[in-house]
Amino acid sequence: MKLGLEGRTALIGGASRGLGRGCAEALAEEGVAVTLVARTAEDVARAAEEIGARTGAKVQGVAADLATEEGRAAALKACPRPDILVNNAGGPPPGNFRTYTREMWLKALDTNLLSAVELIRLTLDGMAERRFGRIVNITSGAVKSPIPVLGLSNAARSGLTGFVGGIAREVAERNVTINNMLPGQFDTDRMRSAHGLMAKAQGVSSEAFREAAAKRIPAHRFGTAAEFGKVCAFLCSEHAGFITAQNILLDGGAYPGLL
Repeated sequence: MKLGLEGRTALIGGASRGLGRGCAEALAEEGVAVTLVARTAEDVARAAEEIGARTGAKVQGVAADLATEEGRAAALKACPRPDILVNNAGGPPPGNFRTYTREMWLKALDTNLLSAVELIRLTLDGMAERRFGRIVNITSGAVKSPIPVLGLSNAARSGLTGFVGGIAREVAERNVTINNMLPGQFDTDRMRSAHGLMAKAQGVSSEAFREAAAKRIPAHRFGTAAEFGKVCAFLCSEHAGFITAQNILLDGGAYPGLL
């Protein structure tokens, strides 16, 4: 299937690795000119070079923190008129909410809610004027089924979900869609690190812990960044103009509910 994205431009956060990179790879394969944003200059430069060499697409990297005004300005200077915006940022640390400080709450909100809101504010009207826009927010499966130790993430990502539900329908008639992708357990560096810490706390090997965790998923495996990226690319395609204000859960069947 041709996605009709040749010649489009995309701005993608947290794109040097993991799910963000999976989205960048999939969009570049479709002929999209991609701007990757990540905080570490060496990582984002390497990712841009590798993706560009493999796909032949125009790919550039920007080292910036999108949770800051300066970082967002740098990203939009490099990609001032994105047709596609993928908001993505690593989640805040787990813990007991009784220990969270005001500073921890504000950092979580800045990183996982307000940065996305600001980037949407800065790009949405331009998309509407050009009558094409695709905004995808990478949130978390915890939006559907909150995890007690992820209180910071639960609050920030659910707030973004509510915000999107309120604005997506305002621009649908202008061929601009806004959707959220809710990943479950994907085999990324971040998840492998978390699994290692949990395995150590339980006194078991990382391999045994991961095997047991995978078996609890109906698909009996973890997701891959590549397949996540393909779903993102479809949501950004010309074929997905009738899909908006939705929360797309990708978790191998782990969530047991109907809605």
